[in-house]
Amino acid sequence: MSAIATIGFGEAAQAFVSGWRSEDGVSLGQISTFDIKVETPSLRDNLRRACSDLDVTCGESPRQALAGAATVFSLVTADRALEAATNVTEFLGRDALYLDCNSCSPATKAAAARLVEAAGAVYVDVAVMSPVHPARHRTPLLLSGSEAKRAHNMLLSLGMKAEIAGDEVGQASSIKMLRSVMIKGLEALTAECMLAARRAGVEKAVLASLQASDPGIDWTARAAYNLERMIVHGRRRAAEMQEVAATLRELGLPDRMAAAAADWQRQIGELGITAPENSLEARADAILERNLT
Repeated sequence: MSAIATIGFGEAAQAFVSGWRSEDGVSLGQISTFDIKVETPSLRDNLRRACSDLDVTCGESPRQALAGAATVFSLVTADRALEAATNVTEFLGRDALYLDCNSCSPATKAAAARLVEAAGAVYVDVAVMSPVHPARHRTPLLLSGSEAKRAHNMLLSLGMKAEIAGDEVGQASSIKMLRSVMIKGLEALTAECMLAARRAGVEKAVLASLQASDPGIDWTARAAYNLERMIVHGRRRAAEMQEVAATLRELGLPDRMAAAAADWQRQIGELGITAPENSLEARADAILERNLT
């Protein structure tokens, strides 16, 4: 198989690579990456260690990482996706497959597509539809774009789980963005509801009322999970929710819920809390110990 490169080597890229390495019958060629953490002395050692652990070449520059790569996975934060495309397009091989897996609005994806295609490479809009753990490379993906079928075949060869959403860039990302209105909006509502209930000393009564109203959800477990997602991934989720808000504006609709959810995600993510034990009370208390305004 031809060489694979990733732009960004965070949680998603590492999950995909570790999954490929574990897949019986998958023949992997060289895998390389460029991550901007390599430019920061305090972050460089951990990046290189992660690359070494997964037998990935850690490029010192985009040019080095992308040399000879037939397939490039862009796996950065939503707010850096267009910047990443801008910085790497001149190093893409002609007809290389550029899989933009970032959580961005359709307009952002379209702008990145124009850059990639102007460089002679092939752009495919990829939406990652659930957390990358525990499924790793089998995390469900949606694909769209004129070459979505080509990307689909390539991903299947890596043991990945992908479906085609359409032949236009933006179709896959639209589904992801609008789903996030609900999923990450519910997380933000969880924080607002449960932190206030905990501070007022009525969280058990609130949870009991929610459980009685909608017994199909384990509200205590779901609330604990939602807070953990925000504590650990809030900054990244906030960047995605900004793209969700942009998507709503592109559709001529107000973005007030998505924008408020982005604020909650960012505020909790920036607290720098190490995720406490799997307990709603412990997670709520860890947040409430900080200065929330």
